[in-house]
Formats: sequence, C-alpha cells, structure tokens
Amino acid sequence: MILVTGATGSIGRHLVHQLPGADVTAFVRDPAKGEALGCPYVVGDLDDPDSVAAAMKGVDRVLLNAGGAQPAEGEQPMVRQQRTVIDAAAAAGVAHVVKVSVWHAREGGRLAEGAHWVIEEHLKSSGLDWSILQPSGFMQNFRTGAAVFTEDGHLLGAYGDSRVSYVDCSDIAASAAALLTGDPRHGETFVLTGPEALTHTEIAAKLSAVAGREIRYVDLPAAAFATRLTALGLPVGFAEDVATLFAQVADGRLAPTTSAVADLTGHPPRGFDDFLRDNAETIRRSWSE
Repeated sequence: MILVTGATGSIGRHLVHQLPGADVTAFVRDPAKGEALGCPYVVGDLDDPDSVAAAMKGVDRVLLNAGGAQPAEGEQPMVRQQRTVIDAAAAAGVAHVVKVSVWHAREGGRLAEGAHWVIEEHLKSSGLDWSILQPSGFMQNFRTGAAVFTEDGHLLGAYGDSRVSYVDCSDIAASAAALLTGDPRHGETFVLTGPEALTHTEIAAKLSAVAGREIRYVDLPAAAFATRLTALGLPVGFAEDVATLFAQVADGRLAPTTSAVADLTGHPPRGFDDFLRDNAETIRRSWSE
C-alpha cells in the first residue's frame, strides 16, 4: 500500500488521482478534506507520532511531502514532522520512500533549502530505500496569487530579470507516481523543471492576458523587498530570509531546465501556457481585481 502524506496539497491532490487502481491511502488532518479526495484516507497529524505510526500499518511505500517554510524560531517545523514519518516508516519496515524536497537543498541553506537538506540526510541514514524529487518553483503558486507576494494586485520580488524554470505540480505528482509504482530508482535524486524558464515580467504579462487586466512585476532590491514584506506583516527575520533566497534566484540558479520529468514519466513537462489554459477560470477570478 502507498501512503501519501501532504495528500490535500498541490502535489498530493494530483498524485492520489494519478494512481488509479493502486492501493493508495491519503494521510490527512481534516476528515472533510479526506472525503473530498475520493480515495481511502486515514486521519492523523504529523505532530502526533502515534497517529503517524498507526497510519503505517500495511504500508510498503510512502510519498513524503508536507508543508513549506514558515515563520518559526529555531528549526523549521517540517524537519520534526518529516523525521517522524521517516522513523515510523523505518520501524514499520516500509520498502521505499519518495521524498519531495526542493532544488538546491543544502547544508546551512535558508528556510526550506536548509530544512530539506536536514530531512534528506535523515532519510539517507535511516536504512530505508529512498528516491528524492527536487522540484523547481511551482506553477501553482500563481493560480490564485495566495502563494506569491503581491501588492495592489501586482507581483513583488527581487528576482531582477533572471529566469525560473517553474514546474507544474501535476508533473511532480506524475514523477512521484512513476517511482512509487514502477522502477523506484533507489538512491537517486531528480531535479524537476518545466520545459522553459521565464522572467517574472514575462509571467506577469501572461497572467495579464488571462486575467483581463494589467499585472506588473515590481522588482525591488533585496533589502527593500524585505522591508516591504515586513510591512505586509511578515516577521523581520523571516522576511530577510525570503528576500535573501529571492536574491539568490536572481543569480540564475533556477533557470536551467532538465529532462527528469520526461525521463521518469515518458511525457514532456507541461509548459506555463498549458498551466494557464487549464486554470484560466480560477486565475481570471482570483487576479481580476
């Protein structure tokens, strides 16, 4: 049986529907959201180790995916939560774990980059067989605007004119499905990108065409961006970390594209225009004002 953590998120929702006929169970906190998935589910909380251990009964494969970086003192909560899943999987004799990480996870990295490195190292030392997916930024972040920084309906950032090879979450899910149901590619790490890299000015223009109004990308120096994020309500330290990561992206570190999605799934990754077309109604409604 496959246990999918983060099942109600941007990747998990796609994954449970890409495993037709597979013995799959979603791990959810909210029973109503579990019902909405339309697949078997168990209710638990990654901060409750007993519920995680109980969910591992009969499980032989796990999709490890949960949460993003959040304002927190000390260690990111995702580290504790995903360690709990890894330890429970090892205790239950799970055969394989597919972890969704982040591109450029590294020791000492800010926020998610550092947290995912710690989790990856814990997984590698757990005795479990594993494979790791390191996706670029998610196209779905632009679906409603709730997952990107905006002001007066426009995109804010500190990317300069650098390009980012955003990937569709459905392709991340398809890559995970391939590893969970086919060749697990034990011990391998895959960087997942879309087929093209776009500037945020280009993304704003594409969003404008769908939304029916002008959406601009407002680029700021990293320090000014951090100040603007603080004014929007983020804690100072978190805002500074976010701005630093954005400035690092401005150096082009998320611009390359890879063939990993096609290599794993047998089909090319979806482009940004494909994403916009399939989400046009939501984008139009969310970005129209």
